[in-house]
Formats: sequence, C-alpha cells, structure tokens
Amino acid sequence: MMLPLEGIRDCFEGVIPATMATTGADGAPNIAYLSQVHYVDGNHIALSYQFFNKTRQNILARPQARLQVTSPVTAAQYQLSLTFLRTETSGPLFENMKARLAGIASHTGMSNVFRLLGADVYRVHDVVQVPSPVLPAPARRNLLPGLRAALDLLACCTDLETLLAATLDCLRSHFHIDHAMVLMADSARERLYTVASCGYAQSGVGSEIPFGHGVIGVAAREHTPIRIGHMTSEYGYSRAIRENLRESSSCAAIEHEIPLPGLTDPHSQIAVPVVACQRLLGVLYMESGQDLRFGYDEEDALASLASHLGAMICLLQGAADDAADTPAPAPPGEAPRHGAPLVVRHFASNDSIFLDEDYLIKGVAGAIFWTLLRDYSASRRVAFTNRELRLDNRIRLPDLADNLEARLLLLSRRLLERQAAVQLQKTGRGKFQLCVSRPVQLLEQA
Repeated sequence: MMLPLEGIRDCFEGVIPATMATTGADGAPNIAYLSQVHYVDGNHIALSYQFFNKTRQNILARPQARLQVTSPVTAAQYQLSLTFLRTETSGPLFENMKARLAGIASHTGMSNVFRLLGADVYRVHDVVQVPSPVLPAPARRNLLPGLRAALDLLACCTDLETLLAATLDCLRSHFHIDHAMVLMADSARERLYTVASCGYAQSGVGSEIPFGHGVIGVAAREHTPIRIGHMTSEYGYSRAIRENLRESSSCAAIEHEIPLPGLTDPHSQIAVPVVACQRLLGVLYMESGQDLRFGYDEEDALASLASHLGAMICLLQGAADDAADTPAPAPPGEAPRHGAPLVVRHFASNDSIFLDEDYLIKGVAGAIFWTLLRDYSASRRVAFTNRELRLDNRIRLPDLADNLEARLLLLSRRLLERQAAVQLQKTGRGKFQLCVSRPVQLLEQA
C-alpha cells in the first residue's frame, strides 16, 4: 500500500534537498539535486524547473522518474515513483513555488542564481520508506482544537470590528502567532489597505500595498496562500514600500505618513487570501522571526480560518444593511462654539483628506468622510446609516465588492488614532453618528 503523501509533507519544506533519478532516451541514468518539492494534493507533487539541464532533457524524453526525499525531523527517507504530466509557467501554483524558491535561494545565498522557469507537475504512483535509522518523531501539535475554538468565536461576532479583533485574538491564543495584520481589498484600485494588526509598535491602519507586490500582494493577485520559511528580500513587503516611494508624486508623500507595519527581519511569512464566493475580500498576513515557523499544517489551518472570516464578512455586511432599512430621524447636532476651527482639506483628485496640515486618509474612505462633513456643515446632521451611504452617488462606491463596512472601520480608526476633533461612533447595527468637538472649516481643492 502506498504511504500517504500527506504524511510526509515535512520532507517538502526545502530543508534537505531531494535527489531525482531519471533516464535518457539512450537509457543512461542521471542523478540530480532539487531545490524544491511542492505538495499539490494527495496524488500529485510539483518540482521546480530552473535550468534546462540533463534532468529536464531526460524527463521530456522519458517522463518516468524516482525521487528520494528526507524528513528534516526524523531523518526518515522515502522514495517516490513519478510520471511527468505538465509544466505550469503562471498561476497560483507557479507563484507559490516562485515565492518559496526566493526564500530558499535567499537562505542559501543563491538569490542571483535561482530563477523559477516553471512548475513541473508529476503524478505520484507509489511512496515507500527506505530502510534506514530514524530519529523518534517529536509530538506534533494538533491544530484542529484551536481552529474549532477560533471558528466558534468568530461565529459569535456581530460586526466587522469585533470580527477582526476576534481573528487577531485567535491567532495569538490558539495558534501562538504574535505578529499579524488584516488587509482589505480595494479591487478597483488593485490595492490592499490595512484595517487591523497586532504585535507591532504602530498599527499601520490605512497603509497600502498594491496587488502583486510582496508576499501579501502576490497572495491577493493569485488568490492562493504564499508561504516562505526563510528570510527573503525579493518578496519582502519592505521592498514593496520602497518601490511605492520611488514612484514619487504629490500623492506618494502620503505613503510616508502610514508605513506598513511589520518585522524588520522576518524569517517566516505567510499570506492567506480571504475569499468568499470567488471574490477577494482581503488578505490575512502573519510573520515570525523564527525560520520555518509555518508549515503545511499551519497553512491548512490558517486557510480554513481565512475562509470562515470571508464568509462572516459577507454575512455581517448583509445584516448591517437589513438592520438599517429604516433609519430613525435624528435631531440636528449642536455645533461646538469654542476652540480653534478644525480645517478639513479635501483634494478631489484622489479624495485625500488633511486635518489642519496632517494627512488623514484618501480614496473611498476620504470620500465618505468628506460627504459626512458636508452634510454636517449644511444642516448639522450627525446621524447616518451604512445603507444610505451605499446608495449615495457622491461617494462613488464600486458596484461590486464595495467593502463599505471595512472603509468605515478604517476611517473610524484613523480618526481615533489621530485623536481628531471629529469621531465616528456606532449607534447600532449599520448606524453611526458624527461626534464633533470643535468648529469645522471645510476647504475643497482640485
């Protein structure tokens, strides 16, 4: 009976190189080392294709091969019988392997040598253990009880703010992950913005990263988890930030104001897309200063957590709209008469907002804030509902995936962090009000 591939996944972490045996068209054998073996499913693996070498020539001539892998934990060795099926040069599998190869190359000082040309997919016909001395396997932590407790807690959340807080709390308490952040997707702008984080000196709420940049951006673009077990500069988001800043313009200075949070020297990174109904909602990102902190088991558990998070976000969004179908009329708020006016400057070109001379926010969240303040200035109105904002043409929300609740949460946290004279306060499900403590002066600029 074939040993299950799931049971030997620790052999595929890239710690001990695998060896591959092939034969050429003339029957001559060839042995070569491989830098990466990737688990695809219970019957398939993928091998990195980096050079057009003898192994590659042999596989194209005769697709059968033998692969020997070694567990870095027990030193147990296994032989796999394979048949080559195809090469993928783009898509989630290719991007996943490309990211991991970058980590392996960086760890071994081969960043300028290793470059993934393709992901060669093989069918596994048999797995046998090679008779050899092995070390006793250490007790492995079962992640299922923690995952179950986390899903139960998330199911009790009634709004997006508590849902995100519960997610980060579960990562700490059930998965012992101290550094994490949640980013939501702005698909129209092909960017992600941070709405919650834990374990950093600065929250980074409001910081952004484009799709396709760094571990986080690639996970968003490809809709697949990206996991790196060694430090790599190629996929570091710090590099993505530097690239953003190099694209200097009048708006680029804004990026200086809200740097993306993160460890300066992460050794393990994992970014898991949050998807619901085939729609990208965001990315759950975690990192550690420890090598190989996240393995296949952690990836499975965190992907399940992210999937549940996505379903809950969709559910809560619908619930917020239903609860606010009939907004209660609210009396006009009393305008504060004391204190220097708070100058709120709006730049229509990108809906960026400055309070006095300090940057606050931009994009859809900026448009929301400006709309609220215009209504407040015109009629002293302070009570609003999510539903009416969603229908307000002045905000220009995307037709699909507007993520209104996430943008309101982002705006609320930015105002709270700034200790601004204008705050948002929830008054019920799908309802909130403006709390204004100083006179407000609005300035519109092109």
